[in-house]
Amino acid sequence: MPETAIQELATDHTSRKKFLRMVGGAGATGALGVLLAACGSDKKTAATTGAAVAKSPAGGDIAIVNYALTLEYIEAEFYKQVLAAGVITDKKVGALAAQFGDTEQQHVDALIAAVKQLGGTPVAKPKTAFDKVLAGGPKLILATAATVENLGAAAYLAQAPKIQSKDILAAALSIHSVEARHAAALNELIGAGFQGSGPLNGSLPDGPFGKPMDMAAVLAAAKPFLAA
Repeated sequence: MPETAIQELATDHTSRKKFLRMVGGAGATGALGVLLAACGSDKKTAATTGAAVAKSPAGGDIAIVNYALTLEYIEAEFYKQVLAAGVITDKKVGALAAQFGDTEQQHVDALIAAVKQLGGTPVAKPKTAFDKVLAGGPKLILATAATVENLGAAAYLAQAPKIQSKDILAAALSIHSVEARHAAALNELIGAGFQGSGPLNGSLPDGPFGKPMDMAAVLAAAKPFLAA
């Protein structure tokens, strides 16, 4: 039965050393330990996850990457529409939106390449519906930006223990970190402060581990941003 990437990292010294080099060397050791604890990589979870992807090792990763790609499409398109609308008049906030938008587009490009590398077909870009958000003005726009960034961070965290490829896991963790930092910056900007009562609000989580959101919950939260 094949192991997921996190399970292999937890048990194989060679794999762990290679992974740590990819994500930043010895400084990533502590983060890996936290990730293993937060994901709850026990034997029961390992057996369940391994069985789910045993028939098609790459298939599971392709589905996960395409899921992440869908979220990144939404985020990149959101910032693109915000900038095109010209609603944000504060130059510093506008520059931040431009920077975040460029980052999300780079995530899109990277995930498209990852799907192709795995032998899959990248999911089509969904049609979005941000008209009501844009009409709501800067306050609603920034609140929505915080929501989508927090949503992305929570989504990546939930998928981490299911990923088999160490390269894909390293990429997912790198993106997760950026999404979380975007979310923290936006939470501070809108005055959300440090009140972390759930995965979609607060600059800091309300505990030692971030709260993941499963695919169904994430897609339900993203539904208002998608065209019928």
